[in-house]
Amino acid sequence: MAAISRVQLHHPSAIFSRLPHSSYSFAINLRHRKVSGTRRLLCSSSPSFSSLSPSIVGDLLDYLNESWTQFHATAEAKRQLIAAGFHLLNENEEWNLKPGGRYFFTRNMSCLVAFAIGEKYTVGNGFHVIAAHTDSPCLKLKPKSASSKSNYLMLNVQTYGGGLWHTWFDRDLSVAGRVIVRASDGSFLHKLVKIKRPLLRVPTLAIHLNRTVNTDGFKPNLETHLVPLLATKPEEAPAESKEKSTLSSKDAHHPLLMQILSDELCCDVDDIVNIELNICDTQPSCLGGANNEFIFSGRLDNLASSYCALRALVDSCESPGDLSSEHAIWMVALFDNEEVGSDSFQGAGAPTMFQAMRRIVGSLANSYVGESAFDRAIRQSFLVSADMAHGVHPNFTDKHEEHHRPEMHKGLVIKHNANQRYATSGVTAFLFKEVAKIHNLPTQDFVVRNDMGCGSTIGPILASGVGVRTVDCGIAQLSMHSVREVCGKEDIDIAYKHFKAFYQTFSGIDKKLIVD
Repeated sequence: MAAISRVQLHHPSAIFSRLPHSSYSFAINLRHRKVSGTRRLLCSSSPSFSSLSPSIVGDLLDYLNESWTQFHATAEAKRQLIAAGFHLLNENEEWNLKPGGRYFFTRNMSCLVAFAIGEKYTVGNGFHVIAAHTDSPCLKLKPKSASSKSNYLMLNVQTYGGGLWHTWFDRDLSVAGRVIVRASDGSFLHKLVKIKRPLLRVPTLAIHLNRTVNTDGFKPNLETHLVPLLATKPEEAPAESKEKSTLSSKDAHHPLLMQILSDELCCDVDDIVNIELNICDTQPSCLGGANNEFIFSGRLDNLASSYCALRALVDSCESPGDLSSEHAIWMVALFDNEEVGSDSFQGAGAPTMFQAMRRIVGSLANSYVGESAFDRAIRQSFLVSADMAHGVHPNFTDKHEEHHRPEMHKGLVIKHNANQRYATSGVTAFLFKEVAKIHNLPTQDFVVRNDMGCGSTIGPILASGVGVRTVDCGIAQLSMHSVREVCGKEDIDIAYKHFKAFYQTFSGIDKKLIVD
């Protein structure tokens, strides 16, 4: 969930391929969800996952631990969709779609749209969409990251989004992202890379040198204090290796870092022509709490929503006949750059999803010559904007409006804002809650206090894009935008069930309410 609005992001007062499947810690069987290899991590010792087989929480932990970056999150979603039988499309090619088919495409390997077409679809029927985002606040390497201070090799970074940057100090960090590699035939390859071992550290200043930090607060300068250490500067190198180990004015990145990347990618350093890397926390996602009722992880905002939506779509149409009586098209849209306003080629501000909808309608129209098929489809569509929600903090309860304090384990939070920072209306809230009611699933409501600013989501962006009915919702969490966040384990399964029920039952519910 973005902490600040698209407008505020540009205002000076703003506060703030090689799929790496072989390196997975856990192997997932999409049909039976059996776990092999290394056991999943728990922050405490009880109970075992064997008693939780109906739950998707274990698979979410796998997804989080694989998805250190928006690129890895998209690549892992791609892998799971292909394994589930979805057909990969290319935006540059003509689409030949059929009712009952399941398809997807990626953009920039950080944005993904997947959809399943009901077998009873007719031209003009609507789309039932769940949209989320793949990015999270983080540190990113600058185009020229190499620096050296006081005999340390350091990496210059940019802040991305509205992170709680003080939480990045004294963490075991590393790098992950994508690399462009020159192949032997002169072509270029797009590869993902992840250095799993702790590689970097942003150390805090000892209290002996900052005596007032506990009274005045920790107020780091994000340009000069938030610079990770890579290594100590090597002593005078032997003559034969001096040229390679010494940083020259032409080196954008430390040769030592480039060597680590080349070793991981099994290529020559000279073959790496460009890199796009995030700084990532290496601590694995895990269960925690006395009863293992919490999920402790980075990037819950918003990979938890992304995975619940993806899994709901896959499971809703995994068996023959699941789409046999469906008239609508089920869709998942995962976007990049939500945390910085969504205005990008791969963000929700681009017409990616609506262009896909128009192409789908056109491909399925065949010889249909009726009036405004796409416009009628949009009028019958419904969008669920899924982004994490602010759970009430037990130490700061006054930060929530008295009668709207979402709690963990109490179901999805429906977000309301009279000023349209969220896209929920009385009608869309009712319809989404009706899905939950029929399936005995709990929901909660949230509005921000009148004396506080309200964040926003991709909901209003997409709702206003072509005029599609939208509800904003999310899973309650604490420590949003920290390097390490927390949410309730039960809420993951509730969200998954709610999203799955949305796909499977919304068509029937929507017919019962006529507004215009």
